[in-house]
Amino acid sequence: MALLDLAMQGFSIFGFILFLVLWFMHFMSIVYVRLYLNKKSVDKQPYSKLSGVSLLKPLKGVDPNLINNLETFFELDYPKFEILLCVQDHDDPAIDVCKKLLGKYPNVDARLFIGGKKVGINPKINNLMPGYEGAKYDLVWICDSGIRVKPDTLTDMANQMTEKVGLVHGLPYVADRQGFAATLEQVYFGTSHPRSYISANVMGIKCVTGMSCLMRKDILDQAGGLITFAQYIAEDYFMAKAIADRGWKFSMATQVAMQNSGSYSVAQFQSRMIRWAKLRINMLPATVCEPISECFVASLIIGWAAHHVFHWDIMVHTHTHTHTHCLVWIISDYIQVIRLSGGAPAFSKLDYAVAWFIRESMTIQIFLSALWDPTISWRTGRYRLRCGGTAEEILDV
Repeated sequence: MALLDLAMQGFSIFGFILFLVLWFMHFMSIVYVRLYLNKKSVDKQPYSKLSGVSLLKPLKGVDPNLINNLETFFELDYPKFEILLCVQDHDDPAIDVCKKLLGKYPNVDARLFIGGKKVGINPKINNLMPGYEGAKYDLVWICDSGIRVKPDTLTDMANQMTEKVGLVHGLPYVADRQGFAATLEQVYFGTSHPRSYISANVMGIKCVTGMSCLMRKDILDQAGGLITFAQYIAEDYFMAKAIADRGWKFSMATQVAMQNSGSYSVAQFQSRMIRWAKLRINMLPATVCEPISECFVASLIIGWAAHHVFHWDIMVHTHTHTHTHCLVWIISDYIQVIRLSGGAPAFSKLDYAVAWFIRESMTIQIFLSALWDPTISWRTGRYRLRCGGTAEEILDV
């Protein structure tokens, strides 16, 4: 009996700590977005003195927004940069899109690389290798095909690349698009994801996604070059780790990494979340605890802990606490979405509430799916993940 009391006391303390940590993360994320994002960045270097940048653009296939997204890079207002368009397959329709833009912008320093170079299991690295080997500037900017930018996006990122900074990254967000799947994605990248992403970076935990990263090429070369990271599927995590291990700091751009994919569905969103969860679990096993940071699971834990601390009637007070906790959570998340959007979002409050509820309800299913099957499908391949982040390709016999 004493052991049970001790266990319940420990659980109650855990619930109280969880409550403080989660709401501190809410507060920190909202304040950070309010103070630092979507603001005019301070020019830390004269415009003409900004370092040259080699943009590596991995491309595969064409969606309705690809040409518009790519064109924003050709219209960058930056003194010295090159665009290195990388396409793996010779029959990829993205080649025609690239050639069209190369013809439309003959004064932009841009080149097309076709065929890639097989150096490991990571298809993105294989695709980028020829471009990386041909890069002529000291800074490399790896930016996914679904990202769109503003004319001053690269200037903003380069201004963050100060003397002790080795990597500048953008907080992922999503452009306004039509359809419920787009709303669901925007809600996730406006609530749960930035709360964890911003909190980690503010507290000095290196948390980086590879959607838009500006890095010092000499540091990557010290680590063995791009080829070193071809053994991993989550190459962005290990590239960031290699830079951090060499004593360099990270900085977050004031502009978000704006995703603008032209086609999307709820199934694609769910598949993406499961793939990301699998990668995190294999790299950092403590990731299995992530569901307790989500609203519904956290509310149950905190409510149960409060029941034992305050001896509340579990059918009345605990339920009231849980409902209040969820209500304040959804309102706090909405405030953050508005801040990230820079104004009223494209969806209604009802659409937001439905998408928020569905997204939160997916949490347990996503993590159970990630734990159940260690294989992932990405691009045109299937891979079996190993502990530590490496993987092997599953070849069809």
